[in-house]
Amino acid sequence: MESANKASEIITRLKKEYRNPGTALKHGNAWELLVATVLSAQCTDERVNKVTPALFKEYPDAESMAKADLKKLEGLVKSTGFYKQKAKRLKVIAERIVKEYGGKVPDSMQELVKLPGVARKTANIVLSYGFGKVEGIAVDTHVRRVSYRLGLTDSKDPVKIEQDLMRMFDKKDWALVNGLLIEHGRRVCKAKKPACEECVLKELCPKKGL
Repeated sequence: MESANKASEIITRLKKEYRNPGTALKHGNAWELLVATVLSAQCTDERVNKVTPALFKEYPDAESMAKADLKKLEGLVKSTGFYKQKAKRLKVIAERIVKEYGGKVPDSMQELVKLPGVARKTANIVLSYGFGKVEGIAVDTHVRRVSYRLGLTDSKDPVKIEQDLMRMFDKKDWALVNGLLIEHGRRVCKAKKPACEECVLKELCPKKGL
């Protein structure tokens, strides 16, 4: 099957399975989404969603987090793992946003990736689900695993994987591709034991059963 036809078929099948794919991180605005995405590194979205209500109540915007006591911030995010690094990163990001963007989260890839520790994955998530803008495809562990197994990429490098996916799928579907592949990775194409026989993409998958 040609790559364009395969991409279209993947989208069609997954859309039938997952009606409303999107980020599972609960947020009310771009700032909250940025914070939640930083905390989600090597942590489940479920755990992050348990932490963020109290965190957002204490620090509802970049200005308040920029002034945060680091030890207090560490305590609020401790259960997400690597809490010292995450707390420090969030505070530095907040300080940069206040200083250079007037307290508002920037809404372009070019500016987002200038923030400390913010790479394209985080920037894509914030742009897609925080601003409704699509400049790329966020590649997390699920997207990386599923796209590799489906033969959509031969790379393990997130940047190269994103480039491969962007070439294969229409731009109008980029945000959808991210959400669908994540849902499929969570529910069916799991890391340790993929449920290949239950997979709606099994006829399209060159690594079925591997």
